[in-house]
Amino acid sequence: MSFDQSPIVELEGWLDSPCGRYVKAWEQKQVDGMVVNVFGYRAVQIGLPEWDLLSANRMPYKDYTHVVAGSAQSSGRLTLVTDPENLPFDSQSIDLLMLPHVLECSTNPHQILREAERVLMPEGRVVISGFNPWSLWGARERVPGLEPLMPVAAHLQVSLPRLKDWFKLLSFEVDRGRFGCYAPPCLTEKWLQRWAFMDSAGDRWWPVCGAVYVVSAVKRVVGLRVIGPQWKRKTKHVRRRQSVVTGRHSGF
Repeated sequence: MSFDQSPIVELEGWLDSPCGRYVKAWEQKQVDGMVVNVFGYRAVQIGLPEWDLLSANRMPYKDYTHVVAGSAQSSGRLTLVTDPENLPFDSQSIDLLMLPHVLECSTNPHQILREAERVLMPEGRVVISGFNPWSLWGARERVPGLEPLMPVAAHLQVSLPRLKDWFKLLSFEVDRGRFGCYAPPCLTEKWLQRWAFMDSAGDRWWPVCGAVYVVSAVKRVVGLRVIGPQWKRKTKHVRRRQSVVTGRHSGF
């Protein structure tokens, strides 16, 4: 298992900080809007099971997994311990896959996307959240001498253009996406609230500079076509022959 354990463990703790709660609130709102009308049979969330990002979805079966054994927090629900690079699910068995900050905590994020493509049904959907390395938060991580405030180093973060390139290679089509969290990285909730006006301004004037992003993509299968039952095609053929015969008799 090549999954790097330390970033995801640090992320779990960081999400309880003022910055973490700020990010969680924004991401929850975006994800809810993306998954609420996704229909199917089975939805799976990989990682951070204590944070329910599938709550707005109405599929009958939902699975939540840890990516590290002995996670710091307990979600209160039955969860599996999985390796995101080798998912324990059958091919084409999942309709909706949620990956919250999983790619940036791995040493091989492209392999995680390959697994996502394998386990998703045709026309299945994957929703991914991640930190934006080209935001104010990411820029701060690159300044020497400043103490890092983010749980994942900037050089490990997967930019959205890079993610889109991987989607194209794996026949995913981006359905929707959004950047968010434009306030500077502050240590206290009080200062985050003072910078709250940046969210509306940033969304309008510099949308690609948000600290985090959420993106949804659909697995496309080239040449996929729904074929009706054989008896229906035979019925149409018989009706066509009957109409031709009727036309001949009416001509006399």
